[in-house]
Amino acid sequence: MKKILSNITLAALAALAMVGCDAFHSLSKLKSSQGKPYEMIVVCNQEEWTGKVGDSLRAVLTAPVPYLNQVEPLFDVFRVLERGFTGMIADHRNVLKVFVDPSVEKAEAAVQYNVTSEPQIIVTLQAPTDSAMTAYISENRESIVHVFEQAERDRSVRANTLYNNPGIEAAMRKNFGVDMKVPKGYMLAANQPDFIWARFEYPTASQGFFAYSYPYEGPQSLEPEALVAARNKFAARIPGPSDGSYMITSDAFEPGYRIFRLEGRLWCELRGFWDVHGDFMGGPFVSFSTVDTDTNRVFTLDCYVYAPDLNKPRKRNYVRGLEHLLYTVTFPADTPAQPEQ
Repeated sequence: MKKILSNITLAALAALAMVGCDAFHSLSKLKSSQGKPYEMIVVCNQEEWTGKVGDSLRAVLTAPVPYLNQVEPLFDVFRVLERGFTGMIADHRNVLKVFVDPSVEKAEAAVQYNVTSEPQIIVTLQAPTDSAMTAYISENRESIVHVFEQAERDRSVRANTLYNNPGIEAAMRKNFGVDMKVPKGYMLAANQPDFIWARFEYPTASQGFFAYSYPYEGPQSLEPEALVAARNKFAARIPGPSDGSYMITSDAFEPGYRIFRLEGRLWCELRGFWDVHGDFMGGPFVSFSTVDTDTNRVFTLDCYVYAPDLNKPRKRNYVRGLEHLLYTVTFPADTPAQPEQ
């Protein structure tokens, strides 16, 4: 077995992924990586793959994506033997290598970027026994998923920055004082002082977001019930396919709610399903709300997907692509002051 180049603990692996985007600035002339977003090549021997190690890997990597109205895995996993890890397969964007070797002292992990292609991430796990490997995978399942999701997000954010939509970005800046990188392909469907709606139409799917703002009235403005009420108020401005129909938050399932920080800013997330009042349409949504302290207003970025064809590209990918927009959002107050020249 090849020696791992740089051993680290999985607890630090996710933190290392935070700087993974630096790999994009490489001056190397590597070939373009292969594979679609959220596809993964797993290099694993047959004995481990058909045993407890494989079961543990599948339980982590192919767990269902939450809040989709169909079952889809976190990653589309393709397993190969080490001898088959050559050519275009070795140039895949996401690679997980799993080695069980009695000569290894303990379970360890390593991460490498842009080894044979770019953008590429290769994570290697090694352990002395099957039981040590399964325990390591179980204990670090969140970090394993996070490091690959971080890599996909870095790619998406970079693409949004390189191939952006200056018209919608200018509208976001004018209406909300927010900088956000919007990829090409979106069209501006509504532009009002407190509301912007942009959408990307595919032959069999629709991917869109709407942004809105309203006065902040205290901590209660960020409670789940208040956020849903505000969402319904602004979603009603998105018309449905029939006269008098409009988007609304589904009441069949209570949206999930969490609070998190992103680069120091507090955000509230709602994740659930939307319907159309007066018609038959629906799909998943995720919204992110924060307080712009400069204007004392709540700002919300609300993302939705409509993809009824189960045989077409993953609904997961549409949702993830929209989520990545959040990581390009900046407020003037969040930007460090530049030193005087």
